Amino acid sequence: MTATADPVQLMKQEVGKAAANLVKSGSIVGLGTGSTTAFTIQFLGDRLKSGELTDIVGIPTSFQSEVLAKQYGVPLTTLDAIDHIDIAIDGADEVDPNKNLIKGGGAAHTREKVVDYLANQFIVVVDSGKLVKRLGETFAVPVEIIPMAITPAMQAITKLGGKPEIRMGVKKAGPVITDQGNMVVDVRFDNISDPENLEKTLNNIPGVLENGIFVNCVDKVLIGEVKDHKPVVREM
Repeated sequence: MTATADPVQLMKQEVGKAAANLVKSGSIVGLGTGSTTAFTIQFLGDRLKSGELTDIVGIPTSFQSEVLAKQYGVPLTTLDAIDHIDIAIDGADEVDPNKNLIKGGGAAHTREKVVDYLANQFIVVVDSGKLVKRLGETFAVPVEIIPMAITPAMQAITKLGGKPEIRMGVKKAGPVITDQGNMVVDVRFDNISDPENLEKTLNNIPGVLENGIFVNCVDKVLIGEVKDHKPVVREM
């Protein structure tokens, strides 16, 4: 494990480690996507190597988590081969006081939602900057849309009061394409007063595969903070 002097990176390591320590031997584990869960996957690999943890298998939520699991020696399986998930660990872009989330900054929210909702226990790992009073304060809602439906779906989203924008690639000309081969539209809403209803309404638009609002699914939120230049982890 390489040490880093950056307090934010240290804090992500600590919260990732705290989540990895909740995994018990013999578990089927949903492996989330993002910078903090990358540390969780690394620590799971460390625990397996040391023999402290045995007989776990991971379900990756993205190509990124699949690559990291292989890199750190976490065995993988598929949803076809299992009948349950014991614990899923994932990050979030926003967390409200009711533990509702906006996810999808990494465009993996569709696969994340499948895995995270299936899990008997869903643990969210975030830094304190992700906590909001109300969803949509700082982050747009990512919506995954099949390419042929992009124009009518965006028109339907606009009628709902959203401001949709196709997510463009960084260091790539053109739009971001998900692991499923679809496009992502980031939607700004002035006020998300009823996230549960909005989630359903967006998913009912023809051509929308899934959106990044996660409601009534989180069991525990682990929050990393830097206090007096030291990383601390607290539970919400």
